[in-house]
Amino acid sequence: MTMIEAPARPAGAAGQVLARTRAVFEPALRAAVHRLPTPIRRIAGYHLGWWDADERPVEVPDGTGKAIRPVLALLCGAAVGGDAADAIPAAVAVELVHNFSLLHDDIMDGDRTRRHRPAAWTVFGTAQALLAGDSLLVAAMDTLASDRPEIAPRALHDLAAGMQDLCAGQSADMRLASGPGATLDDCREVIAGKTASLLGCACSLGAMYGGGGAAQVRLLRMFGERLGHAFQLADDILGIWGDPRETGKPALGDLARRKRSLPVVAALASGTAAGRELSAAYEAGVEFSPAVLTHLAGLVERTGARRLAADLAARNLADAVACLDAAVLRPGPAADLRAIADLVGARTG
Repeated sequence: MTMIEAPARPAGAAGQVLARTRAVFEPALRAAVHRLPTPIRRIAGYHLGWWDADERPVEVPDGTGKAIRPVLALLCGAAVGGDAADAIPAAVAVELVHNFSLLHDDIMDGDRTRRHRPAAWTVFGTAQALLAGDSLLVAAMDTLASDRPEIAPRALHDLAAGMQDLCAGQSADMRLASGPGATLDDCREVIAGKTASLLGCACSLGAMYGGGGAAQVRLLRMFGERLGHAFQLADDILGIWGDPRETGKPALGDLARRKRSLPVVAALASGTAAGRELSAAYEAGVEFSPAVLTHLAGLVERTGARRLAADLAARNLADAVACLDAAVLRPGPAADLRAIADLVGARTG
């Protein structure tokens, strides 16, 4: 296969790619949301950060809602030889599914903050937020079913498979949270389902709508899946050591919720004194003060778990780029896809 030599990209390349590509699909996403029943539309638009609880437009903070999944769909459509606009149905569908999952996950995980403000379920109630998520899922399926009849059956099957994987990943995540004894393999199962599956689906759907061949669709799905593993590992790192001004979530939030993310599981299984102290704290059942949370973050780092997560992310990114190289893509969109991969790598710190 031909190796693609991407041109050097400036440091801000990924942000430019995200902003430029988002402008292509966002009008279609807004149109899909505006077609929802009025009470559901109100919740969905709030969740997406477009307006407040009374549907008054608000200014979206910088860095909020990067929309990496639809951007990947559009770039993959262009990379296989199509026009980015050809993949708009794929981009809209995967973003709707992603936000369906966020609405439900926030409820199941008890997360009270999303995109720098109260999560939808804390504002509108649990039942209404669940219904809004369900409505977004239906809208995603309708988006694919209503466009390009020669592609729609394959696209719907691909999206349905991705959603089944996503649900399996959330189920594994809930089992992971229910008690001790978690392993790194358990964490990988969660990552494969909750994050990697939908990023892979975004890439394969985009390639389908761009007219890609079977090999390109398969390789771009693998690219998205490997990128998804790296993306979630970066999130796991940020969930402990991230800056709340950038993440939109409380400092040390994963530790405060006793979440068993991959760095935490690696620390607990490390067999070190720091790991044993962390385990005792997780099992104590008392609320952690800010000082204790800072101490626990230090314990995780002392076990080498932060470095392990960063190394795994780097390995997955290298595998993702290898898939791009093998897919024989148009140089410009391929370089943009690499810029997105670089952005994911930068998030690991």
